[in-house]
Amino acid sequence: MTTTALLVIDVQHQLCNGDEAAYDIDRVIQRINGVAARARAVGAPVFMIQHEDDGPLRHGSDGWQLDRRLSVQPDDLRLRKTACDAFHHTELQALLQARGIEGLVVCGLQSEYCVDSTVRRALALGYPVTLVSDAHSTIDNGVLTAAQISAHHTTTLARLESFGPRVTPVPAAEVRFGG
Repeated sequence: MTTTALLVIDVQHQLCNGDEAAYDIDRVIQRINGVAARARAVGAPVFMIQHEDDGPLRHGSDGWQLDRRLSVQPDDLRLRKTACDAFHHTELQALLQARGIEGLVVCGLQSEYCVDSTVRRALALGYPVTLVSDAHSTIDNGVLTAAQISAHHTTTLARLESFGPRVTPVPAAEVRFGG
């Protein structure tokens, strides 16, 4: 039985389409789908995490829905959140503990917000994290391009040492789920 879970963060219609579409989103979703298929093949839990707010990500709205290109299976666990940190005021930690999860693989949107916040909290809670380096994305922010932002966060998160557990950036094609 695997002790690793996959967190797919905020791959939602609003963040994947139109003017707000994350950089390189078609390939990012393809990579996420490949990682999720490998997770499911070994029985690793796959969490589909969805942000919600009072705007375009209002619960139940079209924008809040998981993107249609994302491969979602009936056994995937769905988790709603209202903060960048997927652990904040959610049952994520309890769900991971109940399944004996000891490590996380993280991908999704947006690199500098929900991916970063969730990874940092995971480290603080004692989880080593595999960050899927080519399967998280964002949008340009007027100072940096989306590609620069994502690369910066991959590098920064991998350099964090103070939590104990570490972040290991791994390209999607090389992500493996083990015991």
